[in-house]
Amino acid sequence: MPNPNTPKILRELQRLYPDTRCFLHYKTPFQLLCAVILSAQCTDERVNMVAPELFKVFPTPEKMAQAKQKEVEKLVKSTGFYRNKTNNLIGAAQALLGLYRGKMPKTIDEMVEIPGVGRKTANVVLGEVYGISEGITVDTHVTRLSNRLGWTKHQDAVKIERDLMGIVPKEEWLHFSHRLIQHGRKVCPARKPLCAVCTLAKWCPSAEV
Repeated sequence: MPNPNTPKILRELQRLYPDTRCFLHYKTPFQLLCAVILSAQCTDERVNMVAPELFKVFPTPEKMAQAKQKEVEKLVKSTGFYRNKTNNLIGAAQALLGLYRGKMPKTIDEMVEIPGVGRKTANVVLGEVYGISEGITVDTHVTRLSNRLGWTKHQDAVKIERDLMGIVPKEEWLHFSHRLIQHGRKVCPARKPLCAVCTLAKWCPSAEV
């Protein structure tokens, strides 16, 4: 069964991390989508360094849809996997124009029709832009901490999301991932978790293991 101390853990996360705003910089829903695509296996800080110049040149779906591959690659190269990300950025812009007249859709089923968009990206964009909770964002931090805290035994993001949706109250879905990600960055990194200073340690089955 899931960790019986889950309610206490969730309350402590709320206390520790009241600020659950998105840390990616953007001005429009399309720019947020681009920033989330760029954030795959890359830090928010790096994306925020790259995004201003990218959005200066390609601020809208119309501009991005007509972009030349090499020009976008040059701007996003430092985020890693830049060829694939460039394909997704241009493809996402073209899909938004072709499928949704340039407007960001409001359901996960519609979002995942866009190139480069899976449930993680869809959950981030829907939650940030529309305040819509259709699921829980699962990234590497959420995957790691969910396993350590005894909420799941899976590594597959879809299965982890399903497990979390069963134990996290729906009204917390929009904020939960932000809180867990912040804790993962500050206290519970992959290589050396700081269990001695972690206020969740007394309820964590992986503490000091």
